[in-house]
Amino acid sequence: MFLDGTKIGLFGGSFDPPHLGHVHFSLQAIKHFNLDKVIWLISPGNPLKSMSPAPIQTRLRQAQKIVHSPKIIISKVETEIGAQYSWETLDYLSLKYPRTKFVWLMGSDNLAQFHLWKNWRWIIDNFPIGVLARPQFRQKGLNSKVSKIYKSHKLPANQGRLLPYYPSPKWCFSNMPLMKVSSSEIRKK
Repeated sequence: MFLDGTKIGLFGGSFDPPHLGHVHFSLQAIKHFNLDKVIWLISPGNPLKSMSPAPIQTRLRQAQKIVHSPKIIISKVETEIGAQYSWETLDYLSLKYPRTKFVWLMGSDNLAQFHLWKNWRWIIDNFPIGVLARPQFRQKGLNSKVSKIYKSHKLPANQGRLLPYYPSPKWCFSNMPLMKVSSSEIRKK
């Protein structure tokens, strides 16, 4: 599926619903972290959320409708392999594509709660992480438990293009302009 050395951003989430903010996030990540493509790992559910998302097939169809870039791939691998947690998907992909340079992507809102994720240390110890600041969560992300523990492994934002080439643990926090839209706000309407 990927040529040796391909730089792939992995963007996981419920995408409930997927929206243009996700597309913008992905295109900005490609640019800032020097990625060849971004794969949307649309999860069947989120263990940290109490509400179940819309059916996976609905979210996959919605994603296909809004993504028009060949650099963004919509994936249902988490459903196909029965993954409950992100680390399971990352482990699967890294074993299946050992020569691909994967970068885990997340918004600063997820960095703020990353320490609650199952096997979060395994993720950061095995994958470089590209973090994009979401408008209301910049400081929460920068002051998070994970960012304090891994402070010495933080790459300056102006070196973000080098992130795929660094061994883990390595992470980069970028203040790129993002759209002020979220799935939770859309669901409220």
